Amino acid sequence: MLKYLLVWLCILLPLGVAAQQAKLAGKVLNQQQEPLELATVGIKGATWGTQTNAAGEFILAVPSQREIVVLVRYLGYKELEQKLMLQPGETKAVQFILEPDPQQLRIVDVRGKNDDAREQVSVTTLDPRDISNLPSAFGDFNKVLVTLPGVTSNNELSSTYSVRGGNYDENLVYVNNIEIYRPFLITSAQQEGLSFVNPDLVGDIQFSSGGWQPKYADKLSSVLNIKYKVPSEFAASVSGGLTGGTIHLESASKNKKVSYLFGARHKNGQYILRGLQTDGKYNPIFTDAQAYVQIDLTKDSLERGRTKLGILTSYAQNDFRVEPESQVTTFGTRNTPLRLLIGFDGQERMEYATYQAGINLSHRFSQFYTSEFILSGVHSREREFRDVEAGYRLCDVGTTGNNFGECQQERGVGSTFNHARNTLLARMLAAELRNTWQVSQRSNLQFGAKVGSENIEDQLQEYGFSDSADYVTHDYYLQSKLDLNTLRFSGFLQHTFELDSLKTITYGIRATYWDYNRELNFSPRVQYSFITRQNPNLSFKTALGLYFQPPFYRELRDFNGVLNPELKAQSSVHAIVGSDYLFKAWGRDFKLTTEAYYKWMTNVVPYDLDNVRLRYYAKNNAKAYAAGFDVRVNGEFIQGAESWLSVGLLTTKENVEGDSISAYNSQGELLGKQEQGYIRRPSDQLLNIGVFFQDHLPDNPTVRMYLNLVYGSGLPFGPPQQPEYRNAFDGRSYKRVDIGFSKVIVVESDVVKQRKFGLESLWVGLEVLNLIDAKNRVSYNYVSDVNGVTYAVPNYLSGRRLNLRVVAKF
Repeated sequence: MLKYLLVWLCILLPLGVAAQQAKLAGKVLNQQQEPLELATVGIKGATWGTQTNAAGEFILAVPSQREIVVLVRYLGYKELEQKLMLQPGETKAVQFILEPDPQQLRIVDVRGKNDDAREQVSVTTLDPRDISNLPSAFGDFNKVLVTLPGVTSNNELSSTYSVRGGNYDENLVYVNNIEIYRPFLITSAQQEGLSFVNPDLVGDIQFSSGGWQPKYADKLSSVLNIKYKVPSEFAASVSGGLTGGTIHLESASKNKKVSYLFGARHKNGQYILRGLQTDGKYNPIFTDAQAYVQIDLTKDSLERGRTKLGILTSYAQNDFRVEPESQVTTFGTRNTPLRLLIGFDGQERMEYATYQAGINLSHRFSQFYTSEFILSGVHSREREFRDVEAGYRLCDVGTTGNNFGECQQERGVGSTFNHARNTLLARMLAAELRNTWQVSQRSNLQFGAKVGSENIEDQLQEYGFSDSADYVTHDYYLQSKLDLNTLRFSGFLQHTFELDSLKTITYGIRATYWDYNRELNFSPRVQYSFITRQNPNLSFKTALGLYFQPPFYRELRDFNGVLNPELKAQSSVHAIVGSDYLFKAWGRDFKLTTEAYYKWMTNVVPYDLDNVRLRYYAKNNAKAYAAGFDVRVNGEFIQGAESWLSVGLLTTKENVEGDSISAYNSQGELLGKQEQGYIRRPSDQLLNIGVFFQDHLPDNPTVRMYLNLVYGSGLPFGPPQQPEYRNAFDGRSYKRVDIGFSKVIVVESDVVKQRKFGLESLWVGLEVLNLIDAKNRVSYNYVSDVNGVTYAVPNYLSGRRLNLRVVAKF
């Protein structure tokens, strides 16, 4: 198949341009030495020119034996003119550095980076330097996403997040155009490792919360697009703290044709997990290592970057062991407090070993046409072993006298037992071809095709029962052996056209086919943005598109461990309108982004949320909607330190077929069955607020403060196996404030120069995690008393913790 694709690709290649007498080859950069894509390079007074690629590179044929004036333009920067004279046949290498122009239309953020969000809908661009200092329990990359509008996560121990009413299975993650996968069997946040993305290796971050372009794959909620750095010189860092440590190396060869990144992380959650309400012996160890190598295969040094090979490899090992011992939870009201005491026997062990690798080969056939071939693979082996017996006692708590705070009347006793011997082996391989054709200065065409194979072997053996008042209830029993072998095909075509300097439209279509359920889907998508002529600081944008999510293994498997081969892809229509407004305050640049969205979903597969485990019904028996409004303002509230505030409003509900409940009249007589209609989805969170704030001493910027604040209103919940109460109750809000203080000790530059690999700086930070010591709830245990009354007993997340971190940079 690949042979035919390459033949087809060669037919489409442009014939090229005739040889000229002289040639210019070079780069266009900003003052931070960052490449400027789509900068215009031409000859003053001539009608022809070219544009730079993503690396800021260009090649331009020019007249020889006469003086010419090269004109370089980029919106938001001052024009640059340079006089040159070349000889016949000469190829001259040049480099242009552009300066920002405050009088021009600003499409750059406060760091001077190209702000693609003004042209793309629901796209946020982040600076990697901010993420490395974000205070969080484990320094996880994904925690910065929770501070963005429309993104929620009610668990500081988890790297998962939901976007605009979706769940974490609906999020796409790319690293250097290679799609990243997540383990399957995780049931609670304590068992998780870190997210795949290593912050020490990141060079560019773009996050889309909806309405994304056809070139991105098939999910319902979001796209996280990460580009790893391409270093030009040696650098390294080593960090350590109470929750783990990291090391990273980066360098390039003398001729700059080979560069590499290496990063390793180690996380030990023992210190944080000691703050949980369940006492026991925790041994949660997570280790991963990643490497990215980029090789310039171009033979001609004057056309550097024409052929590039990128190699990404990753290994992650997660070994979670716990022997729970006891748990004491006091709940209820001030006047009627209750206490649940649990004694445990047994242990739980989760093991994940994941290998991921990918190669990315790109070739620029001409200054207008580039092709990219991507080959990636995943091998993941997971094991879940559990034998835990729990005996519980429920009692009233004394509120007065000598018995204050002590158990008095006993309300119920019982025990539960959970057993699991689950193993899963997943092997995935994918090949993809992407092409970019710069048809003209205003027209860009992208198209591609992808084929992937999946092999999943899953063995389930688990059961659980409860004993309450000498009455044993068999809660669940699963025993199955599943083997899934499938092929997926997809392709896309999209066209971006600049109607003029202020208006841009991107439209296209995406197609998918899965041989397991023999379903073919087409996804048309369109984006439109324009900048107002009356006020160039104000822009508007809108998007409309149809998005499909073909089932993955988790959606296919129902509560009984059976696969449903008839399950179809979930679909969602995204309708988004928004605006960006650039303004000045205190003499500094700020940006206000607002968006309203509506998502209509059909063929929905309902699910229940238990901690971080999603339990799918494996049926297309629901329809749903999500509607909301997001606001974000970002800029230098403190000069030299970017901060932001995000606010999101959301409502999302679903109508599940067959969720009938019994209806009674006032006399208690059964009237019959009736549908519940639209009920809250598990991700229905009305209000979400995220704040990331930086500050420093006015006369000493090496002493800084970082604040990370998250607030989310309560999520719905309900007792299991009782459809009449599914998501019927309101949970408590999630509140968390993490604050960090740091001091940077800078080594004198002349000392560093004398030592090729000398210490450059030392960063010392003290973090207070969960500053307000909020008692956030992650899930509920359901126990019954002697009268048959069921109580939802909350399971709390971690309390206040101090963390010390040290980062040495070389």
